[in-house]
Amino acid sequence: MVLSILAVDDEAPSLDELSYLLHSSDLVGPVALAKNATEALRCLRDDRYDVVLLDIRMPGLDGLELARVLGQFSEPPVVVFVTAHEEHALEAFDVGAAGYLLKPLNRERLERVLHRVLGPGIEEVETVPVESGGRIILVSRQDISWVEAAGDYVRIHLREGRSHLLRTSMSSLEGQWAGFVRIHRSYLVALQDIQELRTDGARTSVKVAGSELPVSRRHLRELRDRLVRQARPGTR
Repeated sequence: MVLSILAVDDEAPSLDELSYLLHSSDLVGPVALAKNATEALRCLRDDRYDVVLLDIRMPGLDGLELARVLGQFSEPPVVVFVTAHEEHALEAFDVGAAGYLLKPLNRERLERVLHRVLGPGIEEVETVPVESGGRIILVSRQDISWVEAAGDYVRIHLREGRSHLLRTSMSSLEGQWAGFVRIHRSYLVALQDIQELRTDGARTSVKVAGSELPVSRRHLRELRDRLVRQARPGTR
């Protein structure tokens, strides 16, 4: 399978470079180019694309606004932002972007995100944008051990001990993050980090990265099934 792609950028050199990288990739089929949101919507009216690569800062409708419009489509394309501005990473996450690539772009990073779009089974180091001390930092999802609900936010806990607030919902992460399992309405954990499953009377808990977290009855059966499947040779 190859991907049909629409690239949108108001800067001609950036659009030319992106076009070159796309045309030289074995993962990419038809490629269309647009200089602004108006041209992009015209292309999307006439054809369907698997992926839209979007710059953020453009005259008129910017990339984030265009992504929100695309999200209303009955069959929305996958959106990946390609930008020189890292400060919009949290907003990109909020609109459901599948990737956030910083310029100058290179072939390796572009290929990684395209592999992820093509489907499961491709190992990918995915990053999560979080706020820390007035800055936005990108945290590797592979460094996250468990997540807990925190009102309108979630708190992600890293293996090395730090934690960060992220503006999203548990249900959203549960649907997007392979390798994580819901153990409670308030907790999502990395399967590989579960060190122990313990039942004490009517109470069940898991030990994850040194923390003991409760397991609800509702999620216990799925958790046991996932742990068994993970332990079997040849299963993922």
